[in-house]
Parts: sequence; C-alpha cells; structure tokens
Amino acid sequence: MVYFVGAGSGAADLITVRGKKLLEKADVIIYAGSLVNPELLAYAKPDCELHNSAKLTLEEILEIMEKAEKDGKMTVRLHTGEPSIYGAVREQMDALDERGIPYESCPGVSACFGAAASLNLEYTLPEVSQSLIITRMAGKTPVPEKESIESFAAHGASMAIYLSAGMLEELSRRLMAGGYAKDTPAALVYKATWPEEERYLCTVESLPKVAAEHGINKIAVVLVGPAIAQSGYARSRLYAPDFATEYRPAKV
Repeated sequence: MVYFVGAGSGAADLITVRGKKLLEKADVIIYAGSLVNPELLAYAKPDCELHNSAKLTLEEILEIMEKAEKDGKMTVRLHTGEPSIYGAVREQMDALDERGIPYESCPGVSACFGAAASLNLEYTLPEVSQSLIITRMAGKTPVPEKESIESFAAHGASMAIYLSAGMLEELSRRLMAGGYAKDTPAALVYKATWPEEERYLCTVESLPKVAAEHGINKIAVVLVGPAIAQSGYARSRLYAPDFATEYRPAKV
C-alpha cells in the first residue's frame, strides 16, 4: 500500500495526526527533500527505508514503490504542503493503477493557509472578498492561457500565488494590468510556519522591491487582495443577534 501524505506547510507539528501515524508505521518513506521539513523524518521507525525524491526521477520513485509492494512493505510518499496542489501526484497514481498497486491520500496544510495563520488573516471577509484564488506564474510548467494572472486579477478576490517569487517584477505588472490598483494590499511570506519564516506586508506595486530588499526569490507565497488589509468588512450574518439558525433563535 502507498500513502500520499501532505507534510504540511513547514512546521513539523503541523502535519495531521493521521499523517504522523502513517509516518510512524511506514516501512519506506519517499520524501520531497527540497521542501519537506527534515524534522518530520524523526517520526519514522529506526529501520525505515528513506529516499529523497529530489534526487530521483518519476521512474525511479515508482521502482522503489513497486519493490516495496512486492516485499509486502507499506510506503509513505511524503509531499510538501497539500499533495493536491502542485504535488504532481496524479501521474504517480496513474502509474500505480497500471501496476495494480493500491494507494490512499492524506491531506496536509498548504502554504497559503500556513501563511494566513502566521499573519492572522481571513481571506473571505464579508463585503470584501468571498473567494480565494490559488494559482501560479508560468515557469517550467506552463499555465493555460485562460488562467492568466490578469484574468484572475480582474475578479478582485483574494489570491495566493505559488512558485512565483523569482518573477515578482512581472507578477506585479500583470496583477496591475489585470485590475488590481497599485496600492492593493499584498504580503510576501517566505517559508511559512518554518522556524526561519519571514513575512512582509506591502502592496502589489512594492512586491518586487520588498523581495529584493530581503533577498527573497524562492520558497515564498504571495498573497494579494483587499482582504489582506483586514479592514472595511461587514460583520458575519451567521453570528448576528437577529439571525436565526436551526441551533439558535433570533435574539432581537
């Protein structure tokens, strides 16, 4: 059996309880060494077989999984953050299907949620934004034209932009071209929830300058939108005294 486990956004204690238990039971762990906190490997059994996938191809990863399955061993494929977001898990799952190897997924805390926790943000403030767009700039992996930064910026919603810290001049320009005002609140969070985390509040226009001042060009998530300011919002109707629910009658 292969388990795809989300390692969480960085801090070792932000892995789920289920994910931790799977690490403790695993006979083989294949971990994304370029981004996964190595402290998580302390949960592994002393005799657990460890493989750093940063040094492996997809074919080599599958070979390890296949051998473990033939030997009756349980494998954990430990991905950074939440595997369903930029985790390249589908190609692994399809290959396991072809080989008749069963698998399950265990979710994790993605970087945009770790960053929100670090900044005490709410992305979905009433009358400010009720949507969160998770996207990225095109790099080695292209982005469909209909999912351009400009098209998403036109919504004016909250945005979390991954894998783009090295392209902030272009990102800033395209966000403004799409409709965000230059003074739209933004945040740059480097290694969210790691001990070495850095976080900076700025604007869409000043993103490149802030990143350059602090030497940030990778492993950072960019947050954009009016909600980042955490102001100008309406009170939630759910907890309003005059709002009745199946659990609570109106109190005015």
